[in-house]
Amino acid sequence: MKKAKLSVSTAIIVSCSAFLTGASLFFPWWGMRFVAPQYPEGLDIIVYPNKLKGNIDIINGLNHYIGMKPFSEESFPELSYLPYIIGALAVFLLVVAWLRDKRLLVALVVVFAIGGLLGLYDLHRWLVDFGTNLSDDAPIKIKPFVPPVLGENRIANFVTNSYFSTGAYMIGAAFFLLILPLWKERKR
Repeated sequence: MKKAKLSVSTAIIVSCSAFLTGASLFFPWWGMRFVAPQYPEGLDIIVYPNKLKGNIDIINGLNHYIGMKPFSEESFPELSYLPYIIGALAVFLLVVAWLRDKRLLVALVVVFAIGGLLGLYDLHRWLVDFGTNLSDDAPIKIKPFVPPVLGENRIANFVTNSYFSTGAYMIGAAFFLLILPLWKERKR
């Protein structure tokens, strides 16, 4: 029995997905903005797949008062290996596009979906860890809290807004580009 080959147009779509996946490494994936009366312009934590940017030092200085451990790239081991996983995924997408093998595409869609769910779980896990493991020796006592992965929250006199950024939207579009050809070719 002959293996079902993906169409050339599907191979092009999968190649576009590979490009978006690889390019997402150069853009932020997630962020959190902190706004308070003393910081009306806001303070930001911006998370790339391999680094943190934003007002990390100022936020760490403020978080010290509530007993939160400091944010740093060393605190998140995922930042050291995530770029390799994403890069490998982009390469495998190109291989699938070149081979035009439908079974490999289905397998990659499953891997992509599981990876996305694990990424969201990991982000939530870190938010729980940082918000609930507050030092008892902190100068300001607040109840433990868990910032949302997406949306608004109030912590003391700060309003926080968590959001997905360009890289996450690129990954979402790349996933959509993988689902689209499977739907299109379901009868082939």
